[in-house]
Amino acid sequence: MDTRGEMKHVSWPTTKQTVIFTILVILISLVIALYLGAFDYLFSGALNQVI
Repeated sequence: MDTRGEMKHVSWPTTKQTVIFTILVILISLVIALYLGAFDYLFSGALNQVI
């Protein structure tokens, strides 16, 4: 019963907020993946030149 009472105090996001935050998370994930992929490509190429 305490859980149900506490859930009434939760501030749920609107549908618009949920969509915006979801898109933001996807975009940030893609940017980080591209960033890390670029460094991996550069460092792999540099390592192959050394070896």
